[in-house]
Amino acid sequence: MSHPEPRFGVLGPLRIPTGAGAAGLNAVKPRMLLATLLLDAGRVVPLDTIVEALWPGRPPRSAVANVRTYASSLRSALGGDRLRSEASGYAIRVEPGELDLHVFDDLVRRSAAARGAGRHEDALGLLDDALGHWRGRPLADLPAGAAWEDAIGRITERHVAAAEEHAALHLALGRHTAAIAPLRALLADHPFRERLWLHLVLAHYGSGRRAEALNTYAEVRRLLVAELGVEPCAELRQVHDAVLRGEPVAGTVAAALASVLPHVVPAVCQLPRDLPDFQGRDTALRDLRHLACDGRGAPAVVVVAGPPGVGKSALATRAGHALRDRFPDGQLHLDLGGAGDAPASPHDLLGDLLSWLGVVGRARPAGIAARAALYRSRMAGRRMLLILDAAADADQVRPLLPGTEGCAVIVTGRRRLSDLPGARLLELGMLDAAASRALLESAAAPGAAAADPAAAEAIMRSCGGLPLAIRQAGGRLSGRRAWPPGVLAERLADEPRRLTALGVRPGFAAAFGDLPGPAAAAFRSLGALGATASLPTWAIGALADRDDAEAEDVVDALVEAHAIEPAGVDAIDQPRFTMHGLVRLYAGELADRPGARSERRASLERLAGGWLALVESANAGIPVSPFVPRLGGAGRRPPGGTAARRAADRPRAWFDAERPALVEAVGRTAGAGLADHAWELAVSLVPYFDMHGHYGDWYRTHSTALAATQAAGHRRGEAALLRGLGQLRAYQGDHERATALFERSRRMFAECGDGHGESIALTGLATVARMRGRYTDSLEHCHRALEGALAAGDRHGETLIRASIGRLWRACGDRDTALDWLSAALDLSRDTGDRHREAHVLHEIGLLRAGDGARAAAMARFRAALAIFHDIGDREGITGSLAVMDRTARLVHTGRAPHADRPRGARVARPTHTG
Repeated sequence: MSHPEPRFGVLGPLRIPTGAGAAGLNAVKPRMLLATLLLDAGRVVPLDTIVEALWPGRPPRSAVANVRTYASSLRSALGGDRLRSEASGYAIRVEPGELDLHVFDDLVRRSAAARGAGRHEDALGLLDDALGHWRGRPLADLPAGAAWEDAIGRITERHVAAAEEHAALHLALGRHTAAIAPLRALLADHPFRERLWLHLVLAHYGSGRRAEALNTYAEVRRLLVAELGVEPCAELRQVHDAVLRGEPVAGTVAAALASVLPHVVPAVCQLPRDLPDFQGRDTALRDLRHLACDGRGAPAVVVVAGPPGVGKSALATRAGHALRDRFPDGQLHLDLGGAGDAPASPHDLLGDLLSWLGVVGRARPAGIAARAALYRSRMAGRRMLLILDAAADADQVRPLLPGTEGCAVIVTGRRRLSDLPGARLLELGMLDAAASRALLESAAAPGAAAADPAAAEAIMRSCGGLPLAIRQAGGRLSGRRAWPPGVLAERLADEPRRLTALGVRPGFAAAFGDLPGPAAAAFRSLGALGATASLPTWAIGALADRDDAEAEDVVDALVEAHAIEPAGVDAIDQPRFTMHGLVRLYAGELADRPGARSERRASLERLAGGWLALVESANAGIPVSPFVPRLGGAGRRPPGGTAARRAADRPRAWFDAERPALVEAVGRTAGAGLADHAWELAVSLVPYFDMHGHYGDWYRTHSTALAATQAAGHRRGEAALLRGLGQLRAYQGDHERATALFERSRRMFAECGDGHGESIALTGLATVARMRGRYTDSLEHCHRALEGALAAGDRHGETLIRASIGRLWRACGDRDTALDWLSAALDLSRDTGDRHREAHVLHEIGLLRAGDGARAAAMARFRAALAIFHDIGDREGITGSLAVMDRTARLVHTGRAPHADRPRGARVARPTHTG
């Protein structure tokens, strides 16, 4: 049989198409890039994989730029449509028949099909063609590197398996002499492949060379005993006995081949019993079945990862039963013991696997490397499914993987085993509400859950979608001593008893007991924090007292152990993480143990200090609030790197992303007695809450922090919080309560000697007096506040107060005086860069001009204010500007001049001082 020569070749020195362009690919690095892409042709090869292949262990700083240059060279040499670049890496396109590796694999598959149909001559011819494409060691002309090691190892294993099959077919067809030279050549590179030795003994014997057959057996026995400390396998010993006895060649060869060819191995099924109440995993089961059947030229390896109790083993078992027809040679199941304190050793596990494959007693090698090699040899050519349950780590799993395609491996474990080469990851999460309900109903006594739907819903919420917990709860609702659903729901509502009632504590202890030190500290602190809002990486690092670089290691360890789960990426590209409710309860128990309480307070103080520093950084990028006193008593811990940069560069988006966590942070610090952090954090959030109308969060954080400051006797903090609560009451129109709160705040600031704080409290009193039409009182409050702002050097406060005085004079009808004050406020706002206040002052001047009938001048001010409100994202300012612009346009259209409202009965008098 003949086939066109492939254009690309990796089965030997690198082969590329001939032509003018390809002649330029003489440099080593571009050829290494091409080889890396060809080894995974048709798929995108990640950029970091390419860099590691080209510069193993020591990439230069310019590595990525160099790769782009080499890629450009490939495009020029091979044609622009060959190479595809994506954000993550590069891929090369090869058509069917263009790459020798693809041709080889296709011919081997066709040969196996012919052999299975009994067409041995056709099978041998196809293998002749396949082996003819080998020109030496894969990529022999390029420097070897770790990045190619696994791929080349798999390719070499396929070559050896094909060569073994080739020799077996020669023997089965009686062509013994033709098999000798190829077998000797293979054994030079693979001296411990007993199947090759077996074929060589048979080839010599079938060729009439009995003495050489005996010498060959003696040769392999010496090698195995000296190097591995084992005797030859049972099949070799049986053939040796047959040769010694001089049994007929045909019968000896036939019996020996029957003992080693794949189709005579009896199928074995070791799958555990499938769960009858398997629920809610249809999508995961479909994905797992697909991945297990997608070997892509190598054994399919799928890692099913997830937290303890999520149903990993149940899913793998269900998939194993569903896939039995796809793996007719058998289904093996091994418990690796990774969920306990003493995981099984790969050496012992390989011994079990070899026993199931017919290698028993002294035929099993002593060393792990020899066992792994023999195991891969026995699995070659078979279609078997291997389930490795409860894996501890990749090192435990790696020796257990078959070497050739046709097999599949499903690994379950709590860790993702991201360092397992070629593995596909399937992460298992919690059940949704419908699946949780179905599982509870199937696990409980018939009708128990339906008898009290409200209690059943409460039970499911307490279980948080964790299948193990739901099964345990269902068990409490069944049997001779079944609990009523209401009783179980009440017990689960008690958090300290929930872990015991659901029986999940032992699994959690095993899963999270070996976290490394910093990750364990963060785990306990997260439990003590009790946070339900998602947290970014820096916050988890702060809990463990780690800087930004080390924080990622802590988060990786927690995610790998499923102690925390990724919650997506927020609007400012921060990865965020959450903790399952039951895991949080367990972590909280650890945080409450003796000796851990001081750690809990210190970790929360670090986190609060980080929040304070970031809030202040973000506040610098949004309009200044006139309602915030000067802060600084609570300790700050500024996070470095990207966290601080995100807060400074995108403050509004940062606040939007962090708002739930910040609200929780105020509550947690207040509850832990960190009153300074609580009140400063609450007050620091006012500028954002005020601009975006988050009045519920404003009230919640201020009320919580107020209780903490009052309990701690922090008078200045109490004064600041009372001022903020007074502002909220003023917004709600509760003028009496607002006045009382502002006055209490003013007195407390005065008692503390804080003139600046007293000034901002007076601005609140001025605002309420103006709202009530008491303009004289309001003006007097404003002038007293102005004196305090000037004394404190608060130019932003001064701008606000001057604008407020101008507004009051406009309301009183003194437009000239109003314009003087507003003009001064406008100049000052521009001088200080306070665009928010500038927009408000422009709005006021627009109202003043509208009242004078100067429509064009008024509309110009309104438009300028609206542009600023749009730019800074002040939704209320935008709404107000649009409304007054519409009103001004309508009043002028009807021929009536707009006028400023003056409340009936207002007391107006000109103050004796004008500032």
